[in-house]
Amino acid sequence: MPRIIDKIRAVQYERSAATSDADVASDDASNEAKNAMIQPGWHYSFEFFPPKTEAGLDNLLTRIDRMSRRLNPLFVSITWGANGSTLSRTLAIASHAQRFACVDVLLHLSCTGLTREQIVQILNMAKSSGVRNILALRGDPPPPKRAWKEGDVSGGECDRAIDLVKLIRSLHGDYFGIGVAGHPEGHPSSPKCDDGTTSLEMQHLKDKIDAVVERLERVRHDDEAVKEIGCEIAAEMCRRILAERSSSALEYDCSVHGFHFYTLNLERSTTRILVSLGALDIDSPTSAAAAAAALHENNNDATIASETNEQDQTAARRERKESISEKARSTKRVLPWKPSAMENRSKEDVRPINWSNRPKSYVMRTDDWDEFPNGRWGDSTSPAFGELSDLSHFYSFTLGCDDDRRAMLGHCPLHESDVYEVFASYVEGTVPHIPWCETPLQPESFLIQPQLAKLNRCGLLTVNSQPPVDGAPSNHPTFGWGGKGGRVYQRGYFECFVSPDKTNRLTSMVTKHPSMIMYAVNNAGQELRVGVEEGGVTALTWGVFPNREILQPTIFDPDTFLVWAEEAFSLWSSMWLSLYDFGSESYELIETIKDTYYLVAIIDNDYYTNENFLLLDALLEVGGK
Repeated sequence: MPRIIDKIRAVQYERSAATSDADVASDDASNEAKNAMIQPGWHYSFEFFPPKTEAGLDNLLTRIDRMSRRLNPLFVSITWGANGSTLSRTLAIASHAQRFACVDVLLHLSCTGLTREQIVQILNMAKSSGVRNILALRGDPPPPKRAWKEGDVSGGECDRAIDLVKLIRSLHGDYFGIGVAGHPEGHPSSPKCDDGTTSLEMQHLKDKIDAVVERLERVRHDDEAVKEIGCEIAAEMCRRILAERSSSALEYDCSVHGFHFYTLNLERSTTRILVSLGALDIDSPTSAAAAAAALHENNNDATIASETNEQDQTAARRERKESISEKARSTKRVLPWKPSAMENRSKEDVRPINWSNRPKSYVMRTDDWDEFPNGRWGDSTSPAFGELSDLSHFYSFTLGCDDDRRAMLGHCPLHESDVYEVFASYVEGTVPHIPWCETPLQPESFLIQPQLAKLNRCGLLTVNSQPPVDGAPSNHPTFGWGGKGGRVYQRGYFECFVSPDKTNRLTSMVTKHPSMIMYAVNNAGQELRVGVEEGGVTALTWGVFPNREILQPTIFDPDTFLVWAEEAFSLWSSMWLSLYDFGSESYELIETIKDTYYLVAIIDNDYYTNENFLLLDALLEVGGK
């Protein structure tokens, strides 16, 4: 993918071309007023460090996935331990972020104590992982030294960072974008204070810190209050920096275009600051419903009927359960799904809907493809697209240890209704994950959240869904993607596990509605198709944009659905059945569901009528019987 310097230049170009009508997201009116002077087009990025334990590493990878998806940073940086002590973990995190979290990585690389051969190997490993950006550093001094002194060298074959930069360039030319460290602590030639001991910059910094400490002293025993004040101070610093304009006395632009957040592997404080700056929206069922209502009012499009009281109750539950880091998200979507950060997938713009909630599994399944669908899905049997059917290649999303999974999926489920409740709780946000969904509910599903929860409690165990959309603006806060100036569309889609009896009811339902088609398969491979003549590829999401061909980034392919079904049924065994003793009631329950239920996919081609979500109403009627 692009070097970070090229992405920053692109952001700067957008900033220079931005107009005063740029959208500014904000969580309240006071922040909107404070952010009025911020120029549009600024960027932000995050830094993470390798944890010392395996559990910490698993948690960090999950956090990077979540922050990359919801907050959309320009890049993330991964630090390098002193004297290469975190080499393997640093490279593992960088590879995961680049391949699976779909975010560009700036890899820290310190030359202290490294031989030329080691540096060559590290660079080759970074390149094979898709990393194109290196922060070249001298690094911490080797033990027992505690600080570098004038004239010290690294102890490796590159004496200083400049030697590392030259080596990288000699080995790889311009492939890597290279960053280096500056000297914010003050240059040796800086003016000194009256006592001749401390640089003037340091004295100014000390004065500022003293002022902050005085403010924090009043709340020093309240951790949350300290964090809140810290976030307020940081946000205000960012506002002042972004509002500053370049000095007219300079021939070049010296204004700041972005911020790099040292996250300390945490996310709440960083998210709070970005929300305060108007960089993120806050997801909630209420805000999503408001967005849908606006869409209906402006375009006379089909919108989602909401059961107001029930939705308000669900919203209240989510407000109590979720933190700001779970609700905040960036609204700048290039595609409905997050594009890969790997260079060989840079032109990929079409994916099947089935892995929408397990994207890492899809990426791993297709990792060795020579080509990726661009513009259209095409023939899924093409040798250029490789094989999707090798089950051993799908990504193993663990949901934590066995105890964690039991806490989410149930310690001792005895009835089908116990399983139904787990799915409903996921929809309502009280269960963070289920085996088929790595992430919380998507924002557009907030519109139908109460209905989805009701369907799951009726035994329609949802793993994928999307409401119909007829020509929403491409910058719509819930449905938008692809930038301004376009219109986006999508067919209603619903995918669930259901019992044989309810499969028969769904068959009757689809038969009565000519606009609907249904595909179903069970664990034994028995297929059922209703309303399908030839069973070709169906575009489920598409967009129309000025000066571009129609994009159709999300599709349904019957052959691919069968591949996904194999993985979906296997998850009952690997992620749920394995939690219980063989022959126990819980074991027998999960095994029966796996072996008898069908995986059903229903597509409603009527996305343009002025009625409510017809498919959802029909499903609720089936579920209530």
